[in-house]
Amino acid sequence: MNPPRGLEAALAARVRLLVLDVDGVMTDGRLWFGPTGEALKVFHVRDGYGIKALQKAGVEVAVISGRSSAAVAERLAELGVRHVMQGVEDKGPALARLLEQTALVAADCACLVDDLPDLALMHGVGLPVAVADAHPDVLAAAAWVTRTPGGHGAVRELCDALLAARRPT
Repeated sequence: MNPPRGLEAALAARVRLLVLDVDGVMTDGRLWFGPTGEALKVFHVRDGYGIKALQKAGVEVAVISGRSSAAVAERLAELGVRHVMQGVEDKGPALARLLEQTALVAADCACLVDDLPDLALMHGVGLPVAVADAHPDVLAAAAWVTRTPGGHGAVRELCDALLAARRPT
């Protein structure tokens, strides 16, 4: 598979860290609440496979999310995602801490996001990517937009594109 049209292969090939938002990216953005609080989150299994394939290729995956959820923590632990920051109001400083912890530079990072609180992430990485159904301001700030909406395989789409960019032509 070749990188999708419009995805800058040189930027994609140098990515060493993919930062993901959760709600609206790994999920479809809907929040399900029962009488005792958040009842469940739905994750797409293909996204998980893409994350594992990216990790196997040597690309770190991290999550910076504005909400906190036990379901998110469990899913990310299952996938072996080591860098998980939940309940983050200001994502810019969280990204700076992550880059310091991983000894990476912004140009070596990509993010996949969907909404206004994620703009700081987009401005802080070399390859900002938005899901197809992202907020219009996020779409405008993206270097690339997935064809797939959040929660329906958008993470896998980006993972596949990043892996394709790393392969010799």
